[in-house]
This record gives sequence, structure tokens and C-alpha cells, in this order.
Amino acid sequence: MAEKGELRFGRHCPLLLIHAVLLTLLLAVAGAFDYADALAKSLLYFEAQRSGRLPYNQRVTWRDHSGLTDGLEQGVDLVGGYYDAGDHVKFGLPMAFTVTMLSWSVIEYAEQIDHAGELEHALDAIKWGTDYFVKAHTSPNVLWAE
Repeated sequence: MAEKGELRFGRHCPLLLIHAVLLTLLLAVAGAFDYADALAKSLLYFEAQRSGRLPYNQRVTWRDHSGLTDGLEQGVDLVGGYYDAGDHVKFGLPMAFTVTMLSWSVIEYAEQIDHAGELEHALDAIKWGTDYFVKAHTSPNVLWAE
């Protein structure tokens, strides 16, 4: 039995030590990580996945206009949006989730994103996706999706 003021770890000591070491390592790695660079590259990835007629300020210069006839056979304009992962397929649900999470991130962290110099790119990425969804909602009860 422990005396007053005496600390005994017992059989849980190795587990506590492992947790403390892992926490220390995680904090060290997190402190050294350049989140602004990761954010910039993430938003650049969105630009690389754009479908449609690309804007003049497109930073991914190897990407060209694509999917310019999307919806043509059905008589609707479905040009725009994002490809799923460079495979020239636009999946509506993952795209909607991604645009929603990006929007929520800007709502929660606009000041930090702006401080990193990426707020305009984030807003452009959101607009690119939402413009597509507005176009894909061709009437009150119709939403075109892949």
C-alpha cells in the first residue's frame, strides 16, 4: 500500500510510459510540420482535378479544358465540377462531400487560411464545385449525378 505522497505505477507503468513517449513524438512532429504548405498543395490538387473550361488563372498549367460536352446528349450543361481522382469520372456524392468539408473548413478557419495566403484559392475551389451543382440541378425535382 502506498504511503501518503508516494506514487506507485504498478503494472500500468509501461503503458503510461508508451503513451507519454507517443504523445511527445506526435507533438514534436506536429510542431515541425508546415501546415501552410500542406494546405497550398491540397488546394492545388483541387485545381488539378477541375473539369470543364478552365479559368485564365489556372495554376496547374499541364491541365487543359476537358469534359466540354458533358450532358450534351441529354440536353443539359453538365460541364464543370471535379474529377474524382484524375480518372475523368465525376462522382456527385464524393464531390459534394468534399466541397461541403472544404466550405466548413473555411467557415471555421478562415482567418488561419487567409494568414497562410490560401483563402482566395479555397473560395475558388468551393465556387468551382458549387457552380457545378447549381448547373446539375436543372429543375426543382431534378439533380443530375454520376
